[in-house]
Amino acid sequence: MLSRIRGIIVLIQFSITVAVVIAAMYLFRNYTHKIIKFWMKIQIYLLGIKLEVEGTLDESCDLVIMNHQSLLDIIVMEHLHPKDLAWVAKKEISDLFFFGHIIKAPRMISIDRENKAGIIHMLKEAKNRLSKGRPIAMFPEGTRSTGKEMLKFKSGAAMVANKLNLKVQPLIIINTKDILDSQKLTATPGRVKVIYLDSVQADKKSDWFAQTEKNMNDIFNKEMKKYDS
Repeated sequence: MLSRIRGIIVLIQFSITVAVVIAAMYLFRNYTHKIIKFWMKIQIYLLGIKLEVEGTLDESCDLVIMNHQSLLDIIVMEHLHPKDLAWVAKKEISDLFFFGHIIKAPRMISIDRENKAGIIHMLKEAKNRLSKGRPIAMFPEGTRSTGKEMLKFKSGAAMVANKLNLKVQPLIIINTKDILDSQKLTATPGRVKVIYLDSVQADKKSDWFAQTEKNMNDIFNKEMKKYDS
């Protein structure tokens, strides 16, 4: 019951502060990253998140890929990463009335997964953001999981990395679903663990993507056993 009350409060708080953030990003176009960082710092505090980090963030990477279970994944990564990440999001989010501007205002990348030309658009947009010093951030699962197991990776991240010859850092995020579940509308303070894996150079001649998926699954499953025990 308490988690549901907190979830409703978080929803109201998000609705108000996101509206303010969107307006601020349009008013101060040259400071969108600083505005986002400030908002994320506030959310980490308000949600009562304690971060545990394992491994080292490789700031030289062009692409960051991670598992996806909650909206909180984005908040955590934006809070930790010092650079202006360009997130790849499905078109349905950017098409939302008003709140779709959370994708448009900071110039994130919106793709139409139902359109065959979507991958071409994504490659063009990714190349543009990289030229501006913005690493790309993607969820290779394509959608949120239950938080108990990872979904099979889709090919989009591999195609972008291989075509643009990117250096990739995979990472695992643990426990965000239990802290913030936007589908059940529940929120509970707690610990989030972030595990940075070794970066890898994309190469279409190698099996780097399949191996990365296996490594991420192995580590995720190992961590979940610790968490459940």
